[in-house]
Amino acid sequence: MTTAQASPPDETTAAGDRTPLVDQLVDWELAVSIAGRLAPPGPPVTRDQADRAVTQMRRLAERATGHVGETSGLHVAPDTGAVVVDRRGWARANVAAFRSLLEVPVVRARDARREKDAREGRQRREDGPGAAAAVALGRRATAAEVGGLLSYLAPRVLGQYDPFGPDPSGPGAATRATGTPDEPGRLLLVAPNIVAVERELQLRPRDFRLWVCLHEETHRVQFTAAPWLAPHLRARTEGLVGDVVGEPGELLARLRTAARRLPAAVGEGGDGLVGLLATPEQQAVITEVTAVMSLLEGHADVVMDEVGPSVVPTVATIRERFATRREGRPGMDRVVRRLLGLDAKMRQYTDGAAFVRGVVADVGFEGLNAVWTGPEMLPAPAEIADPRAWVRRVHG
Repeated sequence: MTTAQASPPDETTAAGDRTPLVDQLVDWELAVSIAGRLAPPGPPVTRDQADRAVTQMRRLAERATGHVGETSGLHVAPDTGAVVVDRRGWARANVAAFRSLLEVPVVRARDARREKDAREGRQRREDGPGAAAAVALGRRATAAEVGGLLSYLAPRVLGQYDPFGPDPSGPGAATRATGTPDEPGRLLLVAPNIVAVERELQLRPRDFRLWVCLHEETHRVQFTAAPWLAPHLRARTEGLVGDVVGEPGELLARLRTAARRLPAAVGEGGDGLVGLLATPEQQAVITEVTAVMSLLEGHADVVMDEVGPSVVPTVATIRERFATRREGRPGMDRVVRRLLGLDAKMRQYTDGAAFVRGVVADVGFEGLNAVWTGPEMLPAPAEIADPRAWVRRVHG
């Protein structure tokens, strides 16, 4: 199992800069600032309405733990408390997670390039005022791209459980504060988005807020019941990221190929820009990770509905209206969603839910819960579409 390792002793690059390499690539604070400025404002609420909504969301998140355990059969310690954030707070948490996932791969990629250059007798100029200026310009340009992407996503996310916050064993772990939205393993609820959707769909606020909490709390329960799962996914993701950032020349060639395939990809859907950039080997990893994410999202969707009307009285109405909303809006929004791979994300919910329901129909939640016992029990991509194949492999 490969996880983030301690920072290498030498991260000096342009002009002797001792800043961690991942921070020389992106101005992370600028990315947060840009996302906060570009994201549209939330729905109008009074201070009293906002305070009551935040209080209720936190309370419902605490209650969700017991409901998830009774339905899924996965019993874990209660949550220490959801973090209710605005859109800027969500962007900050995701910048922290993105930085964490890049931290090790970019150093490994730099070291691999140095080793390759040494073997081939090449020497690159990585110091001097020109190099320093290029680094400064590049990190700001990348921050603008990251901030712009997050500003598009920020109004669309209701909640999130992020197991990929700063790695406790990674660089800088000893100096990180606790109890902040960028800590790993925290359940985030994006209050303005939840309020906006419940108003748009004319839903009962208490029911919809609990319904959202049930989904996100299920994710927390999944990763808590299977402590191996976050390191497993992190290793696969870091390896994929490392391959993508590995060699600038190779990445440039893939960008050119992606540009030629872009019109067809927008029309066909698929995995978005990531899928366009991936080599066949990387695509295989993406397919494997997608199968796991389909399991996680489908399981959470099934649990949030199976809790039932005794807990969420209007659950049928919520599911019907929310399913229609998930189909997305026509026009440019659909084009952007396809470019970002969000259509593939929507398929994870439906494909994963069908897998979970198929397994539960055969062996119940107790039989399904074998999936949380180790990486070898995770469904293969083909098994997501054929739940009985997984049942045969695991239960005989």
